[in-house]
Amino acid sequence: MSTDLATTSDSNSIRLLPLGGLGEIGLNMMVLECRDKLLLIDCGLMFPESSMLGIDFAIPDVTCLADRTADIVGLFLTHGHEDHIGAVPFLLERLGFPPIFGSPLTLGLLQSKLDEHDLNRTPEIHTISPAGSVHLAPFEVEFFRVSHSIVDGVGLAIRTPAGLVVHTGDFKLDPDPLDGEKTDTDRLARYGNEGVLLLLSDSTNVESPGRTPSESGVGKMFDSILPQCRGWVMVAAFASNIHRVQQAINAALKTGRKIVITGRSMLLVSRVARQLGYLHIPDDALIDLDELKYHPRDKAMIITTGSQGEFRSALSRVAMGEHKQLQLEDGDVVILSSKFIPGNERSIQQTINNLYRRGAEVYYETTSDVHVSGHASREELREVLNLVRPRYFVPVHGEYRHLVKHTQLAQDTGVARENTFILENGEALRVSAQGCAIEECVHSGRTLVHGKGVGDLGLDEIRDRRHLGHHGLVVVQFSYEAATGRLLDEPKFHTRGFMAEEDEELLDRAREVIRQVLDEQCPGLTGDREILADELRRKLQRFFSRTLERRPLVVPLIQDV
Repeated sequence: MSTDLATTSDSNSIRLLPLGGLGEIGLNMMVLECRDKLLLIDCGLMFPESSMLGIDFAIPDVTCLADRTADIVGLFLTHGHEDHIGAVPFLLERLGFPPIFGSPLTLGLLQSKLDEHDLNRTPEIHTISPAGSVHLAPFEVEFFRVSHSIVDGVGLAIRTPAGLVVHTGDFKLDPDPLDGEKTDTDRLARYGNEGVLLLLSDSTNVESPGRTPSESGVGKMFDSILPQCRGWVMVAAFASNIHRVQQAINAALKTGRKIVITGRSMLLVSRVARQLGYLHIPDDALIDLDELKYHPRDKAMIITTGSQGEFRSALSRVAMGEHKQLQLEDGDVVILSSKFIPGNERSIQQTINNLYRRGAEVYYETTSDVHVSGHASREELREVLNLVRPRYFVPVHGEYRHLVKHTQLAQDTGVARENTFILENGEALRVSAQGCAIEECVHSGRTLVHGKGVGDLGLDEIRDRRHLGHHGLVVVQFSYEAATGRLLDEPKFHTRGFMAEEDEELLDRAREVIRQVLDEQCPGLTGDREILADELRRKLQRFFSRTLERRPLVVPLIQDV
């Protein structure tokens, strides 16, 4: 899938280096290199997978850029979703505080995040508009409007010595967006007429046939549901989906309902969006949660987060009957106005079941048209390919199967098979007018964030957590004489999550295993406790596996004299 680059001058080629977002949903980060300068596109996080026990989220591993921070000319943000901006506060220092470029809402949301972090300097931030451009040699970056599930999204047209690179960002071709800001297909067509060297295009919904429905359809559904409601209406949505929130507000106003906004992220995003003029709520229609009890139930709407069944979110606590101020009654309605994200189905279904237990009627994606995607479906992706007509194509933003199917679609529209490339994170691609080739991979991966710790937990620690979750913990404590291996006291066992009641007969047999290890190991170890602990851990795990078919995490606490 590569062509000869022997005649290609490095000064007239570009190097594409994905550090996140390819082969996965989230963690989006792309590096574009030309003439030893680096341009970064997005810097997002990923919410933890079910196997990442206790982890708050993951961010891209940028180790490969550690010695190149002086070469970074700028970080360009396509829109304000967490999977595109969420890692910025954690990685700014490691990236050398490059200048940041983004639209007003994107930067407003980013600034609220930066304010929460104790950074040792203030980054240089530049507000862009879809009509503008930025020249950072050897790159010239133009912006074009795209419609998405968050307002103020942009795509990038990047002029380089090698040719024009178009990056769509996340987009859909919504024919009737709430703010009238359609994806600028005229600009895409002009780029196609000019000649596009490389297209990077959103692949998330490539498996969905046809075209993604308009966001305005959700507002019509709200309008049909609310007049029938005789109690509270709770709408749970992603805080960043300002158009969705606005449509819920509009429906509430039409039916004379006061509006309560609750949930930390919903409050934060709504505040920023109102300040910047993207969200419109009359002051007299907005009430605090404490005021809710003074209003009739059929005259109130609560807008909150927790549509993914997140543990301890406002909606989850309401569903469990554990929210002090929000107790559901018969006749109340809850609308989950978001997609069931893969991996969250079980927690969402449990939340829905609990909402029904509280007496509420629940509307959600699989039963009602209360959600539409913010990503382009297959025919919209085809339209963009036909408009841009790129020489080379790299699908981005999607799991591996999405990248494969998007590549096949590009080939169907006329892009030569040898000019389409399926990349994974860390896989570098050299592109020029003379040819294209995959180069040697660089280090990439995920840096785990837990509390205030960034990168201090790795795969070994996560493996231990999974081990604990499946098999429990056994701590064994004793003292021994190093020279002879003689026990100085009876080994004591402390278990957690391993057995309901301690089986003394079993533990006596485990003590015998310890004596055998001491007899075999100590004379030759001259008191090396680390080697002894490893051997004890291995033998005890084997013993428990053989006797109980369980493999607890064994922690020896030993003292030699």
